[in-house]
Amino acid sequence: MCIKSVPVYAPWHDFYELSTKIVCMKKSSFKYLAALIIIAVVVFVSCSKENSSGTSILQIRLTDGPTNLAEVNVDIREINVKFSDDTSGSKGWVTMPTNAGVYNLLGLQNGVDTLLASLVLPKDTVKEIRFVLGPNNTVKDTTGAIFPLVIPSGAQSGLKIKVSKKLAASLETLLIDFDAALSVKKEGNADYKLRPVLKIK
Repeated sequence: MCIKSVPVYAPWHDFYELSTKIVCMKKSSFKYLAALIIIAVVVFVSCSKENSSGTSILQIRLTDGPTNLAEVNVDIREINVKFSDDTSGSKGWVTMPTNAGVYNLLGLQNGVDTLLASLVLPKDTVKEIRFVLGPNNTVKDTTGAIFPLVIPSGAQSGLKIKVSKKLAASLETLLIDFDAALSVKKEGNADYKLRPVLKIK
């Protein structure tokens, strides 16, 4: 709306001075600005709700306790998590992007751990975690001799650990203790077998 002043006549002068002042208040501009602010607030709230309600970042980290061996090298190829209680086939299993490689468990002691896998997942309850191992598993004893670490046939499909962890926070970390002292069994003179003992810390 524009407010325009009318001419002002001064009776004590022989002439009059026309004083015109135009003050334009553009209400449409204020309405446009207000609309932009409202839209920005709605978008921000919507994004906040979306980030806080739907998903959680799950991290799987690995650590170990002490043992009397020099090295326990485990070939980790893949990490899977399971949401369903169903035991038939692969239903409910999700494969996580995994930092595959051979890990010396004894290098993960005294508060040291390493990130194995991370993935954005629905905020659901994780029932199980499965470690899929490769063939390059070895142990080194205190003399420096290296021996194959044999995986029992029943564990070749994967090492499973029960979890029942509800994903609630935006970032959830599961620290898995792969207990080398309890997991590696020496049978005979040079026959080492892996009988995995995994715990959540």
